[in-house]
Amino acid sequence: MAKDPQRRAAWTEVATDYVLAHGLIGLSLRPLAAELDTSDRMLIYHFGSKDALVADVLRCSNDRAVAQLAALPPSNGLSDAVGDLWDAVQSAPADRCTRIYVEASALGLFGQEPYASVVRDANAVWTAALVGHLVRSGVAADLAPRAAELIDAAFMGFQLDLPLDIDPAARLRAVADLTTAVTALA
Repeated sequence: MAKDPQRRAAWTEVATDYVLAHGLIGLSLRPLAAELDTSDRMLIYHFGSKDALVADVLRCSNDRAVAQLAALPPSNGLSDAVGDLWDAVQSAPADRCTRIYVEASALGLFGQEPYASVVRDANAVWTAALVGHLVRSGVAADLAPRAAELIDAAFMGFQLDLPLDIDPAARLRAVADLTTAVTALA
């Protein structure tokens, strides 16, 4: 039996939906295979390994979040862009994609593969999407990468706090403070 790239691509989409609903840490192939109406052995056959499957899921998830940013209309300048980007990463599907990214990043911090490599690559794609939105919003091309770095770092910190039930008003103040900090770069 030859490996079918179309089946792999279709299974990657469904596997991504499964991981977005159930999480990445502790992912077991048997329940995932049941969701795909196949066996864990067939998943390994088509993907080569669990790590390759996870890498495909992480790429697919990141692509979905990036597509959501790419679809955003331009913001009215840098100040509005911060709020618009925060709203985007807090709405579906980017909110779930970001949570999966945070899980993968945590595993990647310890050098665990495929997480470290995929997260590194995803960072480049994600940052380019942030820069693209900022430039479309009128931010100077030389300032946009610096602003995107600061925005991304703060958003990741905010994402880590989300499960802690931080006061929503405090989070909004933090986003406002981030806006002040980012606009001071200009």
